[in-house]
Amino acid sequence: MKEKSEIIKDLSIQEREEVFVDIARTLEGTAHEAFVEGNRHFAALSANMAEAIRVNADELARDDSENAARVLQQATAMISQFKAVHPYQMISHSVH
Repeated sequence: MKEKSEIIKDLSIQEREEVFVDIARTLEGTAHEAFVEGNRHFAALSANMAEAIRVNADELARDDSENAARVLQQATAMISQFKAVHPYQMISHSVH
């Protein structure tokens, strides 16, 4: 945990905000995949976390680096949990 807070501390506010927006985007992707696969509970949790991070990205970027690292750790744990159960990304084949 201390390593992540040190890495976050070294980033500029704009870079921190970009990290949180990217994490939110990734959480939205996992939420969509979970929803398609029928795991509505995990989809709702991921979507809610993504929305909270996206809305508060600016505050998280300017906040205490330990709190920012904690949020980052929780988000990456959610993504890792989904990837552990679903190691292969969903592939869409659409025919036009």
